[in-house]
Amino acid sequence: MILFISKSNWYIFCVVSLLAFINTPRHFALGIFCGGLIVTLNFQALQHTIRRAFKNSSQVVAAGRSIIHGVIIKYYLRFILSGVMLFLLISKNIVDPLGLIAGLSVVVASFFAATALELTRLIIKEAV
Repeated sequence: MILFISKSNWYIFCVVSLLAFINTPRHFALGIFCGGLIVTLNFQALQHTIRRAFKNSSQVVAAGRSIIHGVIIKYYLRFILSGVMLFLLISKNIVDPLGLIAGLSVVVASFFAATALELTRLIIKEAV
């Protein structure tokens, strides 16, 4: 399911960004593009961090707390970096804040798509 969400993040990001640049003012479309790019790269980085941390399960058991602390520290660093980028994009008036919010919703849309897919599979499985 994580692979589906990762791929759909990029698909949704590309489609929404393209449609935004075609149909909306440049300032708004740039907000969608920047927001979608930030959240998609952040999700990819989180996925990479978690996979690397739990790659070898014997290491997790032996050094459990230090690995978890590393994941948490990297999470907060990404969070702070994302916040700084969002602040700069809005304060320098580079993007439209509403477009930025719409772009930041890319991962949420992917989660909704994954949930709908999983529910559909469960309903079909129950019907058979």
